Amino acid sequence: MLLTIPELLNQVQLDKLHQVLEGADFVDGKLSAGFAAARVKHNQELAGERQRMERLARILMPSLGHHPAFRFGALPHRVADFIVARYEPGMTYGAHIDDPIMGASGPRFRTDVSLTVFLNAPEDYDGGELTIRTSFGERAVKLPAGHAVLYPSASLHWVAPVTRGQRLVALTWIQSYVRDPAQRELLYELNQAREHLLKEAPEAEHTAYVDRSYNNLLRMWAEL
Repeated sequence: MLLTIPELLNQVQLDKLHQVLEGADFVDGKLSAGFAAARVKHNQELAGERQRMERLARILMPSLGHHPAFRFGALPHRVADFIVARYEPGMTYGAHIDDPIMGASGPRFRTDVSLTVFLNAPEDYDGGELTIRTSFGERAVKLPAGHAVLYPSASLHWVAPVTRGQRLVALTWIQSYVRDPAQRELLYELNQAREHLLKEAPEAEHTAYVDRSYNNLLRMWAEL
């Protein structure tokens, strides 16, 4: 499932985030890439300055926890620290899938879901589309600042070359309570119906059936 999350960050949060990034050092993105990805990765990433990273986390992490589309789309068990990536003209990230296991400097975790948060407006740069190969074909994604896209980490994806301006994004990876992407998609859609029924017909018998089915499927498929 490829899921767009509108307004994960509001304008106040975006302004604070850009203040934190002002004057920050960026390093070669290959330093954090696996062997295969390093061959096609040509970008820059925020240097791991502890204080700055903690300030960024205080902006980004609560936004994830408070956004229902993220909570029910990812069903997050573990969320990695964010990486901020920058693309200047000529920079790109060729076709790759994300590493299946991450966390070399801390607890290891399985990557089920990837998240890209767009930090500047699409008018600020040309190119730089994130393209994700899905079962329905290739989807090119270039969203407004503060919006995000959620997609399976096993998906082949790439970033087109930036030809003007600067592309700035925040990235993280999630180990989901539900490993299987088809099961996550089914649960997400079922929860959409469940929430509608709980709001519109909370006392109806069919609402109770849908609510019970959602919770019992999650109980059946969840891994702790």
